[in-house]
Amino acid sequence: MAEAAEQEERVTGAEAKRLKREVLGVPDQRKHQQRAAKPLTSRTKEPGTQQRVYRYRFYPTDTQAEQLLRTFGACRWVYNEGLALRVKAWEEYRLNLGFAESSRALTGWRRAPETSWLQDVSSTVLQQSLRHLDSAFARFFKGTAKFPKPKRKHRSRDSATYVRTGFRWHEDPERPGTGLIALAKQTEPLDVRWSRPLPSGDTPVKLTVTRDRAGRFFLYCLVEERIPQLPTAFAPGTDAPKAVGIDLGLAALVTLDDGSTVDHPRLLKKYAKKLARLQRELHRKQKGSSNRGKVREKIARLYALISDARKDGLDQLTTRLVRENQVLVVEDLAVVNLLRTKKLRNAMTDASWGALLEMLRYKAAWYGRTVVVVDRYFPSTRRCSVCHTKGERLGLSVRSWTCGACGAVHDRDGNAAVNLRDEGLRLYWLVAMALPPGKALPSVIRASELPECVTAA
Repeated sequence: MAEAAEQEERVTGAEAKRLKREVLGVPDQRKHQQRAAKPLTSRTKEPGTQQRVYRYRFYPTDTQAEQLLRTFGACRWVYNEGLALRVKAWEEYRLNLGFAESSRALTGWRRAPETSWLQDVSSTVLQQSLRHLDSAFARFFKGTAKFPKPKRKHRSRDSATYVRTGFRWHEDPERPGTGLIALAKQTEPLDVRWSRPLPSGDTPVKLTVTRDRAGRFFLYCLVEERIPQLPTAFAPGTDAPKAVGIDLGLAALVTLDDGSTVDHPRLLKKYAKKLARLQRELHRKQKGSSNRGKVREKIARLYALISDARKDGLDQLTTRLVRENQVLVVEDLAVVNLLRTKKLRNAMTDASWGALLEMLRYKAAWYGRTVVVVDRYFPSTRRCSVCHTKGERLGLSVRSWTCGACGAVHDRDGNAAVNLRDEGLRLYWLVAMALPPGKALPSVIRASELPECVTAA
């Protein structure tokens, strides 16, 4: 009933067009008036290819840096203006505006004398900012994200996205995978440090230019490439797939089912004294002074160092796990809910569990592996991995316990990793046996998304 009442309140037809044109400043669609409107569809990748992002650092000239800063500001302004337009249209006139209407409004903003500075930025880049806004609304309506918020100069990341028509790419024949990249509204190519080559012969699908708080410029190249699948990893002496149970923790970052552990780097704790000293120094500086800006830049560079070191460690760890194992079993952790716990917040933020799980997911899809996500209510910690007897709940301070049924002594995390491996393999074979002949296994199997008849088998 509520949805029906909401539908009645919406303004449609000729009245909606008049309000858009006369009140909101959205001109009518002039091109292809006789052609039937078609919904926007996202670009699909070619069969057998994977989308992959390569990141490179580049060093712009003073002219390029100035132009990029104007581009970042224009993208931020267009995003906020598009958000305000859509909110006003709905709250005051019950009108739904999408990307098409926002894009036509952008044309008017670029032509207006007071915002003519938008013409110094490529129109395709500004349209991509409106597409990001449309995607934010789509996630909100789907229930996977909150309502979009305006971007702020000193809070939001400086970024601009260039589609294929917004940059020029010339591959170097002597060094395949590298070349010259020139962005729209710029004449000179970027000074890119090619740490590794792009797939030879392929043109990047999309480029994203960013600047972090430390003042470093990065270029993200989205390409579609055919990533060779790794050979199937079998358990020693068998034809069964090799599986590993991965228990994430705070005492050790990762504990595997064979008892091996990967220590937590504890980077925030390592640099805590230096961060505290710089924060005190920042507090003593006068607001708006150049010295305060210098200290803020030092803090940003230190945080960038911590972030880079953390990401490099997670990359090496997840790549090793994916290369060595065919099935990787993890627990479905409610990371967002756990971050609300005051005692665990700092340690979990430093551990970056979410980034680790995301790396395992997309690397498994690249290389033909399978990640099994066990249900979060599975008692992996207090279940005996020998006799499968469920014990009492264990506090976080309990690191080892003895099974009351069989007397086996268990390490808390090692026992959880073994239980995760066994449960993950059970789910893996249930899904594998239910698949039609010739159909490949999915890269991610979630226990929470399987039918109850399958998980109970």
